[in-house]
Amino acid sequence: MTREEIDQAAAALDEAEHTRRQIGLLSIAHPGMTMDDAYAVQAAWVEKKKRNGRRVIGRKIGLTSKAMQQALNIDIPDSGILFDDMLFENGRTVPEGRFIQPRIEAEIAFVMSGDLKGPDVTVADVLTATDHVAPSLEILDTRILRVDPETKKTRNVCDTIADNAANAGVVLGRHKLLPTEIDMRWMGAIVFRNGEVEETGLGAGVLNNPAGGIAWLANRLAQYDDWVRAGEIVLSGSFVRPVGARPGDKIIADFGPYGLVDCRFE
Repeated sequence: MTREEIDQAAAALDEAEHTRRQIGLLSIAHPGMTMDDAYAVQAAWVEKKKRNGRRVIGRKIGLTSKAMQQALNIDIPDSGILFDDMLFENGRTVPEGRFIQPRIEAEIAFVMSGDLKGPDVTVADVLTATDHVAPSLEILDTRILRVDPETKKTRNVCDTIADNAANAGVVLGRHKLLPTEIDMRWMGAIVFRNGEVEETGLGAGVLNNPAGGIAWLANRLAQYDDWVRAGEIVLSGSFVRPVGARPGDKIIADFGPYGLVDCRFE
């Protein structure tokens, strides 16, 4: 993609977010689009948000489970950016019309106390640089159509990456856990929608260890002279399938001894 095409795509995504009207698949508009192109679109959109006063508070990792990777025919995760207006208080009601097609995932969030600079970051490095982990919900949204109405082609990984890895919000639980004192592979959740169980999963579903996802992110960012910074929140990836959040729904993720995380949708 040319610089002009990248900037136009970022502007279209920003407009879609504000108007809550989805745009067509970028992978159809730009058939030769690569993952590097997609990250360039995402970066251009991030810069646009920052110019408009939004502050970066962290990052998210997606597509960490085998099931989601197979669905998009890729073998690596993706990542996006968290902004200050994406952070919702535990138990809060999400106002009507805030999102287009919100969905919810249960994840383990890392709150960093130190920087992580690749290219050789290990799981041990991640644990050392982590202040605490917390149960969390990620709110996903899609500013790009999931399916093109004419060709019936579904969005691919390039569409998802350009769309800030489908990121829209995060709800952090109140429990703060030392990552060296728990086995995150066995830290799981039961996800309820309006009192009915929709999904269950364990942290091991995220690359066999959620900390491995953080290491992957730090090492990928090193390719762009970027890094994970102290104070950032990093969502390590979902270990459940997304649960649709309709108007009036209440979503609860029960992490057992690690607490509850919930939100409501008007």
